[in-house]
Amino acid sequence: MHTKIKTAIIGPGNIGLDLMFKIMKRGENIELDTLASIRETSKGLATAREHGFNTSGKGIEDILKNDEIKIVFDCTNAKAHKEYAPLLKKHGKIAIDLTPAAVGPYVVPAVNMQGNYDTENINLITCGGQATIPIVAAISSVAPVEYAEIVATISSRSAGPGTRQSIDEFTQTTANGVVKVGGAKKGKAIIILNPAEPPIMMRNTIYCRVEKPDLEAITKSVEDMVEKIKEYVPGYRLKLAPIIDGNKVTTMIEVEGEGLHLPKYSGNLDIINAAALAIAERIAGKLLKTA
Repeated sequence: MHTKIKTAIIGPGNIGLDLMFKIMKRGENIELDTLASIRETSKGLATAREHGFNTSGKGIEDILKNDEIKIVFDCTNAKAHKEYAPLLKKHGKIAIDLTPAAVGPYVVPAVNMQGNYDTENINLITCGGQATIPIVAAISSVAPVEYAEIVATISSRSAGPGTRQSIDEFTQTTANGVVKVGGAKKGKAIIILNPAEPPIMMRNTIYCRVEKPDLEAITKSVEDMVEKIKEYVPGYRLKLAPIIDGNKVTTMIEVEGEGLHLPKYSGNLDIINAAALAIAERIAGKLLKTA
């Protein structure tokens, strides 16, 4: 029987439940043990119990007590994660942070997952960061990027309380990720919650000011990066191929969700969960080899 690493999820909201279903469907090296909330009456916990998982309404208290749980996904908000991070570290648990708290190193699976397995806290930046930073990195790999600006437009319906409470952190953390992981000298991030009905798909526009842009090289680099991301986010696609106007490069990405628990327009939630699962699988694989 294949042994799996036990994991837990903090925050059984939209992101937490979608992640639960992703682990159920695709978990190879990991299995879900517990979902935790600060409210025992959470609808998300009720859903988790229906699928046979342990639940807790005591925040992370029961997770910290369970030595079998090795990896913890935090799907709450930036403020909460800054409180939880030192506690998880103290108890020897690896935190995969889906909030923009920016406690650990910035990680995008398609760009810099290698070398970030040994840290106790992995920061997935933001959903907008997961969608756009790889494209900035692709462009900067073939042409120095002086300035990069990303505009993430998501359906208002797919922005839950956690996302709305962390809007300021979203813009700052994403902008930092554009520089630290994307390779731009300066970065800026904007998020737009679009109330349109029917809800729109997640769309991300990336603007880069570069030195001596080569359209052929940039296009190939961007297309190669899109294929890498599609390995773990099937609904990720190039909506607008790179366009060059002087020293400015413009391109657009669309993300369609998997549709397991959330509507397909919730690509913003889908991409960060897909990234979390990809990283957790790699970490768990390493833990299993060293066990």
